[in-house]
Amino acid sequence: MPEARTPADIEADIISKRRELAATLDEIAVRVHPRTIAGDAKAKAAAAVDRTAGRAYVAANRAVADVRSQFVDEDGSPRLERLIPVAVVAVAVVGGLFALSARRHRR
Repeated sequence: MPEARTPADIEADIISKRRELAATLDEIAVRVHPRTIAGDAKAKAAAAVDRTAGRAYVAANRAVADVRSQFVDEDGSPRLERLIPVAVVAVAVVGGLFALSARRHRR
């Protein structure tokens, strides 16, 4: 048979439960406080931005490495067979833009 509890034991249990409930209510109050909710939302948004920025950084690095590999060998020397045509096209485009600009200014 279970031992009979004295009124003092029961009162001590009630006091203990009240303290536990008070701590639980305090924790709930902190969790539902507008500042806590706003802080959590800010933290989640910052984490999402960090993840997105990290992914963008990785994608940009990958793109730069891919473009670089088209114009530079593994040993670091330039691939002239690819650089020269690109340079010729770039000079032609810039020259064409310059000619159009000069033509507009003459009118």
